[in-house]
This record gives sequence, C-alpha cells and structure tokens, in this order.
Amino acid sequence: MNLTHPHASIGHGIGKARRWASATAGLAAPPLLRIALLLPFLRSGLTRWDGFPSLSAGTVYLFENQFKLHLFGGTYGFPAPDTVAFVVALAETILPVLLAIGLATRLAALALLVMTGVIQLVFPDGWMNFHLYWAALAIAIIALGPGPLSLDHLILRWRDASGRAGEPRTQ
Repeated sequence: MNLTHPHASIGHGIGKARRWASATAGLAAPPLLRIALLLPFLRSGLTRWDGFPSLSAGTVYLFENQFKLHLFGGTYGFPAPDTVAFVVALAETILPVLLAIGLATRLAALALLVMTGVIQLVFPDGWMNFHLYWAALAIAIIALGPGPLSLDHLILRWRDASGRAGEPRTQ
C-alpha cells in the first residue's frame, strides 16, 4: 500500500522543473546578456574605421564638431577629439569581442558601462531608449559574471586544476 499523498509527486515534478529551468537559465543568461550588450557597441565600432588604423572621416568630424559633453548646463567639446575618437573606436571594437568570447568579461562590461555614462553626457535624451538598457546589461554582467560558456570560466577551471596538480593529496 502506497501511503504517499498524490500531491507529493506533483510537488516533486514542479520542483524538478523549477531546478531544470533555473539551471538552463543560469547557463543561457550570461552569454545572452553579453551578446545583447556587445551588439550596439560593435555595430557602432565597425562604422568608425576606414581600414584599420585609419578612422573614417565621419568619425573624426563627429568627435571634432558634433559630439559635445553636456555638463553643468553647458556643452563642451572633447579634449583631444582625434585621440578620443581613436580610443572610442578601439574600445567599441575590442570590448565587444571580449564579451563575445567571455574573456575579461567583467572588466569589458565595466568599461562599456563607463562608456555608456559618457555617451549619456553626449546624448542626455538617450537614457530612456538606449542608455538605461545598456547600463542594466553591463551591471548584470558584472554581477553575474561571464557564466560557464566563456573563456574566463575555462581559464579559472584550468587554473584551479593546475594549481591542485602540484599539491599533495590529503585524505
């Protein structure tokens, strides 16, 4: 005679489904967050070049003439706009690649969060349509880390495994 309550098996099934959903989301969320953040920056970065290492004329024009920082009620041009344009172009192409492969993930997300803050100062009306979402993605990546589908994760596993290889075994 089976004395288990019929609802116990339903509860067990729900618990099992919840654990599966959590594990699946834990695996999928970090790379999806990384992809969502890298796309707008990579798209922008690819438009900045006229063949590496030459910036496009449009990029130079934007940083010299159009892009202004909105600070304390005034607008100010970037100091050394050609240098800033080059650094931004590099960052917008290199940081998304790091996110794509999950290498130096938290650092890349932090750098893109800082860039988002500067972009917000250039386009103060963009916070609701773009910048808030980019910042949220960057913060989520910083908080959650790269996830198991990343080079960071593989490097840490390799480092941990190689660090234990030379240690004496204790029982």
